[in-house]
Amino acid sequence: MADLRCSFAGIKSPNPFWLASAPPTDKAYNVHRAFEAGWGGVVWKTLGEDGPPIVNVNGPRYGALLTPDRRMLGFNNIELITDRPLQTNLDEIREVKRAWPERALVVSLMVPCTEAAWKAILARVEGTGADGVELNFGCPHGMSERGMGAAVGQVPEYIEQVTAWCKQHSRLPVIVKLTPNVTDIRPAAAAARRGGADAVSLINTINSIIGVDPLTLTISPATGGMGSHGGYCGPAVKPIALHMVAEIGRAAATAGLPISGIGGIASWRDALDYIALGAGNVQVCTAAMAYGFKIVQDMASGLSEYMDERGFATIEDFRGRALPSITDWQYLNLNAISKAEIAQDLCIRCGRCHIACEDTSHQAITATKDGARHFEVKDEDCVGCNLCVTVCPVPECITLRQLAPGELDARTGLAVLAQAADWTRHPNNPLRRQPA
Repeated sequence: MADLRCSFAGIKSPNPFWLASAPPTDKAYNVHRAFEAGWGGVVWKTLGEDGPPIVNVNGPRYGALLTPDRRMLGFNNIELITDRPLQTNLDEIREVKRAWPERALVVSLMVPCTEAAWKAILARVEGTGADGVELNFGCPHGMSERGMGAAVGQVPEYIEQVTAWCKQHSRLPVIVKLTPNVTDIRPAAAAARRGGADAVSLINTINSIIGVDPLTLTISPATGGMGSHGGYCGPAVKPIALHMVAEIGRAAATAGLPISGIGGIASWRDALDYIALGAGNVQVCTAAMAYGFKIVQDMASGLSEYMDERGFATIEDFRGRALPSITDWQYLNLNAISKAEIAQDLCIRCGRCHIACEDTSHQAITATKDGARHFEVKDEDCVGCNLCVTVCPVPECITLRQLAPGELDARTGLAVLAQAADWTRHPNNPLRRQPA
């Protein structure tokens, strides 16, 4: 049986599935239920310093981007950090950790950007027995306007300074949560490493507006007729998050830095993508809010079965395996040729592949044969773009086949060149990078 246990930044948990800092981790009641369901760890919802209470809107805080059949594509929120007293949270954290000593319990923190403020709250958190802290440098709304959250995470110098303060004033592992609201994630991650961070987590939510009410022509959702941009998460952000996780894993300045992957994780397949790109664990929020805490059971069993089938004993056996397959566009093998193929026994004759290719691509799929409705790929026109595979509603009905070395390409009349293991160094690659 696969062993799902993991150690992330020195923090041990029975599986790599953690709940992210968010409404589901705001109080002991929720966290007890989460651990009973099987979550390996939680990141407690972000705590702030003692002072004027945090006040949330008493109206719609959440919005969603839904498909016509009401499946959730994306989720938007304008909720702030915890609005409960700091001491209440600290007491509950202590209680939960004592009740569940084998589960990971990390505390998310956000205070003003002064050394004294961070020093004070770190000492109080350390007294709870928590396993680590996560520095919230990513919240894009509400708190960023107060000089915290993304306002810190968008400035590498601030990230490095605050991280260094936290490493100086606490013995706990320090995880830095990064904002995606930047043009390049790598400087922020490198700054966290320079500051001494034990790990980074990403991504936090993306600046977003869900839409407009067509009747009132006001932003939706709105409270009292007014709304604000919020943080976007859910399945739609996963590709963005995967790119940023991979960039940190590939960059020399951050290679080897432990990564906790966040964004659109709702199944074991999603977790697999993050781990294969270098993440040591994953954090989940939106899926838990949509389907409840017990989804972790399917996640854990699915990942375990996959690992058994592939012969992986632990997640370390495949963590980061996909990174070597990523390169910059200019180093792609331009002589690799693929052609689409339609399995006629699976085709339902819907015609989506034909109309997509005919209207918007390369006119490479016929619609009739011998006067009957029939869809077939014209090799001479197919460029292997994958559009037909994407729009086909039947799994595996349309696939791409890569031509073998020496096989004739009907489109160009040329033989496919032999593939090199490292195409960036292949002598036939006109764009190959010369050795330094």
